[in-house]
Amino acid sequence: MAKDSSKVWSAFSLVAALGAAAVAKKGLDTGWRAATGKQPPENPADPDVDVWEAVAWAAASGTFVALAKMLAQRRAANYYLRSTGHLPPGLRHGNA
Repeated sequence: MAKDSSKVWSAFSLVAALGAAAVAKKGLDTGWRAATGKQPPENPADPDVDVWEAVAWAAASGTFVALAKMLAQRRAANYYLRSTGHLPPGLRHGNA
């Protein structure tokens, strides 16, 4: 049962993280256009992209996507806890 539980949690956590990342990216793109009046850089490594614009985009996108994924996984863990009565594998207290 623990192995099945681990697989269910892995899939559930992955779906939550990917969904959150997609929503965060969409919100970031919209916010970037509103703030700068320009499209976000497609590839910040492109030499045609101003270095400060690339740095700002990398910092904003990295921060917001990571936060969205973390918050989605926390919500998924809370749902898992309410559904099963215990934390998902890897989050249980005392697990290494």
